[in-house]
Formats: sequence, structure tokens, C-alpha cells
Amino acid sequence: MRVLIVEDDETLADGLSVGLRLQGFTPELVTCCADAREALAQGGFSAVVLDLMLPDGSGLDLLAGLRAGGDRLPVLLLTALDQVRDRIGGLDAGADDYLGKPFDLGEVSARLRAIIRRAEGRASALLEWNGLRLDPSRMSGEMEGRELRFSRREFSVLRALIETPGVIVEKDRLEERLYGWQEGVESNAVEVHVHKLRGKLGAGFIETVRGVGYRLAEPRP
Repeated sequence: MRVLIVEDDETLADGLSVGLRLQGFTPELVTCCADAREALAQGGFSAVVLDLMLPDGSGLDLLAGLRAGGDRLPVLLLTALDQVRDRIGGLDAGADDYLGKPFDLGEVSARLRAIIRRAEGRASALLEWNGLRLDPSRMSGEMEGRELRFSRREFSVLRALIETPGVIVEKDRLEERLYGWQEGVESNAVEVHVHKLRGKLGAGFIETVRGVGYRLAEPRP
């Protein structure tokens, strides 16, 4: 899941980015409202982690612009402004959640998973398809009584496919889920991860649509 971090404190932003990457997210970092607007216009994010006090304006103004345009992208406000009135103002402005600094990285990850889950209309934290149960909080799964462990990037590919089961997911979109702006994309990375996933899930679990992308196979009757 790609997450946009809007934070101008370099040390905090780097730590947050590293922590979220270890939790299975693909974080992208910008430091001001202008860059955030440009990034959001490109799309492809599952959520935003937004500071309020930014060099070129308020995060609340950025949030208000999103909501005024009808954008329902989940937003977690992460800020030092943590009085009750600040939290009320942020939530009433359209934030999906609010967390004060300092914060625990595990809690940030859990809150992100929760607001993304609500945005997707899912009640359960688990993702299920064709006998597979995925737990995003642990990047693990269970199938036919077997516990399955995945690397961060294997899980990213599998999650992208299970979010729209049976629908073709283009290779380019999978690459976006795997790599951030600053990371080089290896030409055969998706193929390698799909190959490893098939070794764990079965050769027919993921179908290749030649020249387009991949999809999860329909359940057998």
C-alpha cells in the first residue's frame, strides 16, 4: 500500500518512512503543501499521513481542499497539536483519524490499516480468497492449515491482487506498490515475486494475462 507522508521534520519523516516500510507499506515523502498537492494529483495512494504545521501553509487547508473536491482518500493527522480542541477541529475538517506526537510506529501502522480498511468497506481485518486468509498486520497468511510467511514485497503484490480478486492488475500498478519514488525498479521484479508466491500458494493461484498483468484465479467449484 502506497502512503503519502507530508512532514517537514526530516528526522521524524525518515524514521516514519523506515518504520512504515517495515510494516509492509510503500511510503512516499514530501515536505510541503505544494508538493503534496502535486503528488496527490498523480493518484495511486491508499492513505495520507499529514502534519498540520508545514512551511507553506496548514495541513488543514490541504485536507479541506481534498474534501471539497470530493476526495475520500483516508487521512491520518499526525501532529504536535494534540489538545482536545485540535483533535476535534482536525476530525471535523475531514480527517479519518488523529494522532499526537510523539507516537508509536506500531500504533501509526495499525491506525493506517484501520482507516484504509474502512475506506475499502471491509469489516474484517483479514483478507480472504479461495481458501487463503491474509493478515496485513503480520504480513502472513493461512491456507489449508498451513501458516504462510511472505516478504514485504511478496505481500504487497499479493495484497494488490486480493483487493480486486479476479480482476487483472497491470504490471505497472504492481510496480508502483513495490517501489517508492527513490527506488530503482528491476525489470523482472514482479515476475520474480509472482514466481515465489506461486511456490507458496500453488501454481494456479495467480494467473498471468500475457502482455497485461496478473489476476487471482477464480475459486474452483
